[in-house]
Amino acid sequence: MTRFALTVVRHGETRFNKEKIIQGQGIDEPLSETGFKQAAAAGMFLNNVKFTHVFSSDLMRTKQTVHGILEKSKVCKDLTVKYDSRLRERVKMRGKDFFDILCQLILQEAGQNEQFSQGAPSNCLETSLAEIFPLGKPCASESNADSGAPGLAASVLVVSHGAYMKSLFNYFLTDLKCSLPSTLNKCEFMSVSPNTGISLFIVNFENGREVKPTIQCVCMYLQDHLNGGTETR
Repeated sequence: MTRFALTVVRHGETRFNKEKIIQGQGIDEPLSETGFKQAAAAGMFLNNVKFTHVFSSDLMRTKQTVHGILEKSKVCKDLTVKYDSRLRERVKMRGKDFFDILCQLILQEAGQNEQFSQGAPSNCLETSLAEIFPLGKPCASESNADSGAPGLAASVLVVSHGAYMKSLFNYFLTDLKCSLPSTLNKCEFMSVSPNTGISLFIVNFENGREVKPTIQCVCMYLQDHLNGGTETR
């Protein structure tokens, strides 16, 4: 069994977002002043989370957002960001293509590392997530020697765009039958993320790379870093 965490964050606000104008991938608009503040706030919220991989689309608004997030990190400030054009705004099947390649990467790396073998104890990756994601705590408790469940093989941060995220999450729900929290319905799951909304998923491969993974949605579009609230969807 191989498990990894996937944290997906939408870029911060741009002038076009504020004016409710669709940008698409053809407009490389930078963050607004509010957008930079949102990115910094997301970074403060995630500053103790230990990520092993960071991906971002290659457009300016996502680059600036991921920089703002990592700049506040206490544990992975110097982690190399991989910029990928497949994380741009929605193109049919682009979300699936990137996710499939990501899964192959994590499975390959996990297979090369004995500490992620069956029965491995819980690790700092899961602990750091459980500290700030309330619905992630049950996942963390499963990761111990007594339960036989492995710790997380990786913790991945992806910074992308609202339309891309909607396409990716639709793939999770319709093709991979993603399980949802009891507080979240399908309509909310398929809504567009607010700027710097944070979503967390646990991806689980039971029998290697030949079988589709199971996915658990821990939370959707978390905005605690923006409004100071505690509501998790």
